[in-house]
Amino acid sequence: MNWGAFEGLLRNVNVYSTAFGRIWLSLVFIFRLLVYLVAAEKVWSDDHKDFECNTLQPGCTNVCFDHFFPVSHIRLWALQLILVTCPSLLVLMHVAYREAKEERLREIQGDNYRPIYANPGKKRGGLWWTYLLSLIFKAGVDVVFLYIFFRFYRNYTLPRMVKCKLPPCPNVVDCFISRPTEKNIFTVFMVAITCVCVVLNLIEATYLIGKRCHERLEAEGGH
Repeated sequence: MNWGAFEGLLRNVNVYSTAFGRIWLSLVFIFRLLVYLVAAEKVWSDDHKDFECNTLQPGCTNVCFDHFFPVSHIRLWALQLILVTCPSLLVLMHVAYREAKEERLREIQGDNYRPIYANPGKKRGGLWWTYLLSLIFKAGVDVVFLYIFFRFYRNYTLPRMVKCKLPPCPNVVDCFISRPTEKNIFTVFMVAITCVCVVLNLIEATYLIGKRCHERLEAEGGH
């Protein structure tokens, strides 16, 4: 996947984000995407190759690896990054739709043109709901993946050695995981950053709702 192009699209979302949204994007780029590309992929590149069991029984090592690593950390993180950033692209598409609509009206009405949106990127009406729902969806995706990681890898950690007795293993065999300490450090780091991102999304959603309520109260008080 071309992560550079993906990053370029997301940077455009900064224009329409609040201060909390910009902090969230910075965390995603610096502490999640860059860590994933620069370090995490290399750390997990040998997870299957260097997963060793003390048996020569054909198929035993593969079966045990699949049991203890049902889904690779790195693939889960890639899927999580894609799902958690797609809602931001929807906001960008909504703004682009507003701008295209304004352009069509300008061409049709000519000198009689009157803009529908004073500022197509201003979070009002449908765009406000799109932005708010994107925040809730992003927080929800991160929470779901935190739960998935916890279910697959208890306490988000990997042991140095696991015991496996699945067929076709002839008996209980000892299997050794490659670089578990290094992988645990990266896992805890990614989990911590994910938690921070969830908190930022919830704070931003609260800020948007609070700001809208405040504007409504001011408008009602002015009449």
